[in-house]
This record gives sequence, C-alpha cells and structure tokens, in this order.
Amino acid sequence: AFEKFLEENPDWRDKVVLLQIAVPTRTDVPEYQKLTCQVHEIVGRINGRFGTLTAVPIHHLDRSLDFPALCALYAVTDVALVTSLRDGMNLVSYEFVACQASKKGVLILSEFAGAAQSLGAGAILVNPWNITELASSIGYALTMSANEREKRHQHNFLHVTTHTSQEWAETFVSELNDTVVEAQLRTRHIPPQLPSEVAIERFLQSNNRLLILGFNATLTEPVDAQGRRIDQLKEMELKLHPDLKEPLRTLCNDPKTTIVVLSGSDRNVLDENFGEYRMWLAAEHGMFLRQTGGNWMTTMPENLSMDWVDSVKHVFEYFTERTPRSHFELRETSLVWNYKYTDIEFGKLQSKDLLQHLWTGPISNASVEVVQGSRSVEVRAVGVTKGAAIDRILGEIVHNNDVKTPIDYVLCIGHFLAKDEDIYSFFDPDLSQVQAPTMRTKIASHLNRSTSNHSAGKSGHRPASCKVGQQASTIDKKA
Repeated sequence: AFEKFLEENPDWRDKVVLLQIAVPTRTDVPEYQKLTCQVHEIVGRINGRFGTLTAVPIHHLDRSLDFPALCALYAVTDVALVTSLRDGMNLVSYEFVACQASKKGVLILSEFAGAAQSLGAGAILVNPWNITELASSIGYALTMSANEREKRHQHNFLHVTTHTSQEWAETFVSELNDTVVEAQLRTRHIPPQLPSEVAIERFLQSNNRLLILGFNATLTEPVDAQGRRIDQLKEMELKLHPDLKEPLRTLCNDPKTTIVVLSGSDRNVLDENFGEYRMWLAAEHGMFLRQTGGNWMTTMPENLSMDWVDSVKHVFEYFTERTPRSHFELRETSLVWNYKYTDIEFGKLQSKDLLQHLWTGPISNASVEVVQGSRSVEVRAVGVTKGAAIDRILGEIVHNNDVKTPIDYVLCIGHFLAKDEDIYSFFDPDLSQVQAPTMRTKIASHLNRSTSNHSAGKSGHRPASCKVGQQASTIDKKA
C-alpha cells in the first residue's frame, strides 16, 4: 500500500518516511523466517525503486525499542499505521493516541483490530486487504487539516484517558457483584401462594379497592402457535380473554372498585380491548394515561430524549429478518424484539448477538435501559418502570377525585418483567421506611398507612392487603 501511495504521489517521495519496527518474536520458526525474508525483499524493492542519495522511503528495524524510545517515536510520528489482519485489542493504537497530546497525529486503524470498536470514530478505519483504500488513506492522513486532526485526536484521547485499566477493573467488579445479586434473586425461595379465601374475604369487607392488572400474559388468551403465521400470532396475543370480559365488566361497574390496567403495550392496543369498560388505562409502562371516556395524557418526563429510536429500530429489523418467526414492536417510548415463537436455542443465540450490537452501537452513549424478558429484549428510557409509573397514576386518580375515601384494599396482578417488579414493593406496608424514604411519595405513604391501619384494626394478623399485593405475582407467574 505504501508503494502504491508513492507511485501515485511523486511529490511525497522525498517528504515521507515509513518507519517499520518488526520486533523479533519467533525467529526459530521456519514460517516466521520465510515471512521475514519476504518483508525484507519488499522493503529492498521499494527503497531501490523510490530511494535517492538523500532520501530512503522505508526504514525497517528488526529489533525492539525500550519504553522511552518508543514513547519518543510515538510523539514525533505524524501518522500511525495499524494494519492488523487479525488482532485482539491492539495496544499500539492506544499508546500512540496517549503520546500525541501536542502533535495530534492521525491514526489509521484496521477494522479487524479490536480497538476499532473504541477508537474507530477518531481514526481512519481501513480494510488492510484493500491496497487501494489503504494507499488513499495514507494520502488523506498526510494532507488532513489541523482542525480535523484536532477533533479526531480529542475524541480518541478522551476515550483512552477515561477508559483506563483502573476504570475497567472497577466496572468489572461492580458488574460481577450485580451478577451475584441477580443470581441470588433468581434462586430465591418461592413465596407461598396467595390465600384466595382470605383475599376474597378482605375484598368483600373493604370499602375502597384498587385493582392493578397487567395485560400481556395476564388478561390475554393463550395462543396456539402451531401452524400460524407470525402476523396472525401478533394479532391474537393482544386480545382480552373472552372468559374475562363479563367478570371485568362487573368489577368496573362496582362503585367501590377502581381498576387500572398497566401494560407495556401501546395506546391503540389498550383502546381496542378496554375502550368500553369504566377503568383507568396506563400504556407503555405508564407513560400514557387516561380514564376510559377521557383523553390520553402523557406522564413522560420533560426533556426525554428519543434520538436513539431509529438506530435501535434498524438493529431490530436486521435481527427480525434473520430470525424466523420473531417480530418487533415499535412503540412511542420503547422498542421490543420478541422471539418467543422462534426455535428456543437459535432465539437465545440471536438475542445475545443482538445485545452485543446494541451495546457497541446505537445505545453505547444513550440514556436507555435494556430489559431482557424470558424471550424478549426491550429498549426503553432510563427510569421507566411500572413501579415508577404507579406514583404518577395514583396522583392522576386522586386529582380526578376517583378516590374519595382511603384505599383499604390493593390487589396487584401481572406477568411483569423483573425490572418492573418494584411495583409490588410500592404497595407493601411492611417495607422499612428507613430503606428508601425518598422513594415514597405522600400518596404512596398515605396509601400504605391507610391500608396497614385498616387491616390491623380488623385483626391482629399481618395486613391482608400486604399479602394480596405481595403474593399476586407468584400466582400469575405460575399461570
């Protein structure tokens, strides 16, 4: 590639020098010896063709340099060529950037080096097999404006000085600890099932009830996927179970009962299924809220950035095309890739690859969370959980005077993702007030105190509302 550059740019022949340092490693291996001879022949040919009495295009050193000499070489270099055909990470590219604080040299980096994922934005990425492209990149790097060199260098220098080995170690230990906690949660003891007779008795005795119900896999009808197209499955899985329509209507018409359907689905899905019922609907994990008969209102935080949506959508489309019977949902505040109808093992492999594409690409610097379900991957804004949404929902219910007396019964049932299970702790009167005093709003605290006092007044046992609110998740997961 350097030879081709000199051919096409004769003006540079006495202005540029390629210093190639070949550190001896496997000098006793025949293949290594053969490769060394080939390199020496190429160097001799180029120097013989373009060299003069005063200028030699290539200086080839078959030896290693000590650390001070290497740093000095990095510092005076204008362009660094890292043209690995295969490489793990490649420390040379990082060392070069770290030593270029004053000169702001240009890094030409092979796309097959691991460093390309980290330094690619500030480097000139090349395919080392493409000689024409590499020769052109050498010319571009040598003639690059000072302003562009400065921008490219600052981008990479910030990355190198921020993502240090110390920072990597701290992140690794932190994620390792998180993994231990997650493993403990997965292996925790299953709590006892909800005592249905007690729950029914408390329901009948209560004066103001709040029922919070999930939708997907909670109120929907199980779908037989055998022999059905994916578009048919998508339509069928978002339908209210026929056997639940009349019981739900009876509950909605009860003046002592307030029902909230809290779902990750979009507004159109909830409107289609529950438009005729008297209840509250919370779409997209509570980002949109309305009472049937009223208009949708948004509870989205101000300045919520959604710039990441298009790039994540492209990744989801790519994997949907390559994973038979998978599909993705584009919602207003999130995207979900679902592979529950695909082959189990292939779906898991694809989901791992998809996550890798997301973390190293469109969401690497975005304020989003990736929530993994049993057979789904959801990308949504940071802090969007059903537990966080409940506070906003209760505020709207109180504001609309739907709660005229203290709520003395809470039943929360849903097939929620692990990330959303904070919804159960929100209604647990036994939660220590010391644990998270700032997490509870006045509405939640008042609700919990009312629930606890009312239940304790009826019996000396643990409040029934806590049992209902806490154990409903176990029943639904089994279902």
